[in-house]
Amino acid sequence: MDFAALSLIPPLVQVVQELGFTELTPIQAESIPVLLKGSDLIGQSQTGSGKTVAFALPILQKITLSARHLQALVLCPTRELCAQVTAEFRRLGRRLPGLHVLELAGGQFVKPQLRSLEKGAHLAVGTPGRVLDLLEREVLDTRHLSTVVLDEADRMLEMGFHEDMKRILAATPVSRQTVLFSATFPPTIEALSRDFQRAPARVTIEALPHSAPDIRQRLYTCSVEERPAMLLRLLRQYQPASALVFCNFKATVADLAKSLRAGGVSCAALQGDLEQRERDQVMATFRNRSTRVLVATDVAARGLDVESLDAVFNYELPQQAEIYVHRIGRTGRAGREGVALSLASPREERKVEELERFTGGKLERAEPEPEASPPPSLEAAMATLFIDAGRKEKMRPGDILGALTGEAGGLNATDVGKIEIHDHFAYVAVARGVARAALERLRAGRIKGKKHRVEAVRS
Repeated sequence: MDFAALSLIPPLVQVVQELGFTELTPIQAESIPVLLKGSDLIGQSQTGSGKTVAFALPILQKITLSARHLQALVLCPTRELCAQVTAEFRRLGRRLPGLHVLELAGGQFVKPQLRSLEKGAHLAVGTPGRVLDLLEREVLDTRHLSTVVLDEADRMLEMGFHEDMKRILAATPVSRQTVLFSATFPPTIEALSRDFQRAPARVTIEALPHSAPDIRQRLYTCSVEERPAMLLRLLRQYQPASALVFCNFKATVADLAKSLRAGGVSCAALQGDLEQRERDQVMATFRNRSTRVLVATDVAARGLDVESLDAVFNYELPQQAEIYVHRIGRTGRAGREGVALSLASPREERKVEELERFTGGKLERAEPEPEASPPPSLEAAMATLFIDAGRKEKMRPGDILGALTGEAGGLNATDVGKIEIHDHFAYVAVARGVARAALERLRAGRIKGKKHRVEAVRS
């Protein structure tokens, strides 16, 4: 099936054509017609299958733009996934005049969200904790909701949001359309569906029994005690400019990041305890190559949008084979060869065999190369500067680039890397060798004729 067969409204047809969408993915072909009819649905598919478009287009098709009240609510397990889904709604709905999409993620200041709710919004994307908090404050009006989507419902249950989800659903109209998307279908999902859905259609898209062919998978055997040293040796051997290291537990993430930094690795840890600004900074420095290695759990890494990842390391093998495929699928994109390196103890041979059966291939057994003396540096090539103005203050990437490369800044354009503009702040990457000069010149000078607070971001 292709998008032309969906009978979408003209603004959505225009956007679909602009984005170059032609054929629907399997989850889209099976789900969108059901959702357009208004039926409840349980969709089971893996990350990257196109499920956001599968529920976003039917919601946008049914939005009444003249009614500035909440008509649809999407719940997501993490702040990162919230931001990703919100951006997709705005992208797909950009030809709908006056469409207002609100992000209600935890870890962010609540007052701006309260002000936005007062002004009114057509749809909201939020984390269960923040949405429940707003309901308890009696500032979130759910009386007009026609659709509620639980995105990655299994992950929300794993994270302990079961009661929150039940309380949120109980506060919405009984007549609503209820949509569950989940990578797995545990008994808790079945119970949730039984309590809150009406004769849902069931759509299951099986995961491909193999991983991407352009990913080189290698296995290194070592004891648990030897893992930190083995990982450091492999990082020095492969020299990735950008690598993601997966651990199974939050405590391991913190300990490992500390150990890698002590070994001279440009490294950051991503875990659920970070405040939103800290998470923003960690991800900004990783995306712009000011941090070379990011250590994270699977939950913390959900929804991360990172391009050109050179390597993925499984510091600990995941409990499920599907998670292994998700992890390694983050490298080797856009036609580039990826590298996935896993550490395992001799006792984990059975788990390795399970991974090989699931992926349909063998993990290449390997030994680390002899270490160079002295070992190569794992410092990052870039450094990041924080500027206290963003898109709400009309700050644009060109303004920052001009301030750095103009007469006052004096930098070469090649010294300036990725520029990220957020609502009220911005990040800019500069070559590490000129970072101090760039900081001093931005502090002494002006951007768009105004003085701004500029700080160096620790990475």
